[in-house]
Amino acid sequence: MSDQANEHTVEGIDKLKSLVEEINTCLFCTNLKTNDGATTRPMGAVKVCDEGNIWFFSEKNSDKNKEIEQDSSVQLFFAHPGKGSYMVVNGNASIVTNQEKIEELWSPVVNIWFKEGKNDPEISLIKVKPSSAYFWDTDGNQMVNFLKMAASVATGTNYVSGNKGEIKI
Repeated sequence: MSDQANEHTVEGIDKLKSLVEEINTCLFCTNLKTNDGATTRPMGAVKVCDEGNIWFFSEKNSDKNKEIEQDSSVQLFFAHPGKGSYMVVNGNASIVTNQEKIEELWSPVVNIWFKEGKNDPEISLIKVKPSSAYFWDTDGNQMVNFLKMAASVATGTNYVSGNKGEIKI
């Protein structure tokens, strides 16, 4: 990786949106103080709003919601190895039960987890307000980058290019 980028405000939110849309699924980590992995689970992000908040659907009584109520600090790890796109987001999560927001973010896919649809009494949203985010992007696809890495090892010159940087929100 050669280019370092700092993405500020609108540009930062746009970068966050594009990476979340591209990757979608993350490892959502709560109860960070235990650091044992047991409070990490895969979650699909629903949307990044114009304020830079990342939204998820969740069951009201889930362990994850209970952990957020105890400590709102979370980490999200997004990875798309096939495209060479990665991002880590640190932030604070809150539980939202606003029906209008649920309807705004609803999609038919969510019905898989909430059998009663938008009015399921177990629906809640998790809003993650990022406090920091960092990304890594490599240029090209996985096979091209593999060949570039092999050439880099053989020649001692780095041929893998891309950028990385902090996303300022």
